[in-house]
Amino acid sequence: MSVIKKVQFIKSAVNPKDYPQPKYPEVAVVGRSNVGKSSLINAIFKRNIAKVSSSPGKTRLINFFLLNDRISFVDLPGYGYAAVSKAERAKWKKMIEKYFQTRENLSLVIMLVDSRHPPTKLDIMMKEWLEDLGIPYIVVATKADKLNQSEKARTKKVIRETLGLPKDFPVFLTSAKEGTGIKELMSYVLDFLTEERSHKSVI
Repeated sequence: MSVIKKVQFIKSAVNPKDYPQPKYPEVAVVGRSNVGKSSLINAIFKRNIAKVSSSPGKTRLINFFLLNDRISFVDLPGYGYAAVSKAERAKWKKMIEKYFQTRENLSLVIMLVDSRHPPTKLDIMMKEWLEDLGIPYIVVATKADKLNQSEKARTKKVIRETLGLPKDFPVFLTSAKEGTGIKELMSYVLDFLTEERSHKSVI
């Protein structure tokens, strides 16, 4: 399944009772509101299916997609957008928290950070949250087209150091604009899901 041949938008939801049936392994994408999440998802899908807005914080629902009739892909609301009310931010946090705690088929989280800056306190909190919940995750740095070669070489090191990640932890540099790193990212994701399925079948 190295090629994405079919992408379907399934539904948007807020509460677990409204989620699609957990029939497929699920990959969720999470990141700050201005990190370029929808642009990256569209680059992965090779079509404009996730809504991209010039105003951060527009994703206020959990959006479910289906890839090749075999993998569920989820766009989670962006976190940390200061221009919305404190109550609205609390609502988003609760929505994401419920998803993480109840989604039984969640296999992997793609955690996005901005390649132009070190991970923020909120990024660190998200990483620690995922680890506390025991959810497998990888880190993907967006907007790599804004970096020169020397900056790209340094970025992964800064991300690993700031987040306290081992040297061999998967960190990908990507650019939705140029398509950089998308193929490598999806190759890793698909291999990870294949290995997870094999492990479960053995158990």
